[in-house]
Amino acid sequence: MNDDRTPEHVWQEMLSGNERFIVGAPQHPRQDVERRHELATAQAPLAALFGCSDSRLAAEIIFDKGLGDLFVVRNAGQVISESVIGSLEYAVGVLGVSLIIVLGHDECGAVRAAIDSQGADAAPLPPHIDNLIQRIVPAVRRVKTPVDGVIDPATVDASEVGREHLRDTVAELLESSEMITSAIAEGTLAIVGANYRLLEGRAVPDIVVGNV
Repeated sequence: MNDDRTPEHVWQEMLSGNERFIVGAPQHPRQDVERRHELATAQAPLAALFGCSDSRLAAEIIFDKGLGDLFVVRNAGQVISESVIGSLEYAVGVLGVSLIIVLGHDECGAVRAAIDSQGADAAPLPPHIDNLIQRIVPAVRRVKTPVDGVIDPATVDASEVGREHLRDTVAELLESSEMITSAIAEGTLAIVGANYRLLEGRAVPDIVVGNV
């Protein structure tokens, strides 16, 4: 593996880009016509990012990256699914990325919906939304123990639920993909689970699997 594509190097590149974004000095690299032409027939992204679909989590902007730099997979609440696993395995096995970032964030609507769903007077959710939300409920119930099967949503720390769900997401990814766990064991891949702070603009590492 080239030195500039090791998990350690790629993570430092991601941190550097995020810092530029935080201080308001982005470089907007590799977003010109020449880069577009260069990528017309092939791609070789440095990292894969699996994050929440929230409109405030635009990955290339947050990390000040350009066309072809990131392989991005997103859904509401960054919930693991077969399509997510398959997409990330494609990034690792075919595109050769050395880093997967799993990105959650504060003020997450999916996390809030999961918390609210545990209240005594919670209204039923549409089935497809409920299917997503139920994947976050275990984190809610670890943060706040139900009483008679219900939880008072006002007493639940949403940030803590978000952190627990992020860790669940990373754990489920590892449990579900032999390809990804093997690459980590071989030292060619690492996973960083991070929480994005909306106001500050900073992606804060919470859990690291592998060497970065």
